[in-house]
Amino acid sequence: MAIIDTIPELDTLLQQWSSTLGQDLQAYRNHNYRVANFCIEMAGATEDEIAKIGIACAFHDLGVWTHKTLDYLEPSRAFAAEYLAKIGKPEWSAEIEAMVVEHHKLRSAGASAGPLVEPFRKADWIDVSLGMLSFGLSRSFIREVQTRFPNVGFHKRLVQLSGRQLLKTPWNPMPMMRF
Repeated sequence: MAIIDTIPELDTLLQQWSSTLGQDLQAYRNHNYRVANFCIEMAGATEDEIAKIGIACAFHDLGVWTHKTLDYLEPSRAFAAEYLAKIGKPEWSAEIEAMVVEHHKLRSAGASAGPLVEPFRKADWIDVSLGMLSFGLSRSFIREVQTRFPNVGFHKRLVQLSGRQLLKTPWNPMPMMRF
């Protein structure tokens, strides 16, 4: 259970989007590294899979900042697809796009979408729940990852954005949720 501190694909993408993320860059980076480490551990990820996880992490919530809404899954998916076409990895597109679109699904995403989709979904839920959900990961590993990559306001930002979304569209306060 070694914690991964560097995923080149993730770091490169976060740097490219740093002006869009603004003051939330560190909070988003740490969220991504928590999710990545949880996913890598659950999936027993290979080197190529770690690269895929890094790319999915970078894009999975990006639409929150680019489109200033919690209805962000489609813009985030589109950014990922565009990036994968640009770097010549279209064969990764279906799985990474599913990782982005399915990460707020309440029920299992199933295996047909790709082997990383379900571990990624669970990893995000572990982080969003502050570790209350563990999906079989040891509590000590979760705490270690949380200590290495502290929250630095990420969950506070989610609450602020949720409040704005509620005021904006009270009939659909959580548009990113899937069943």
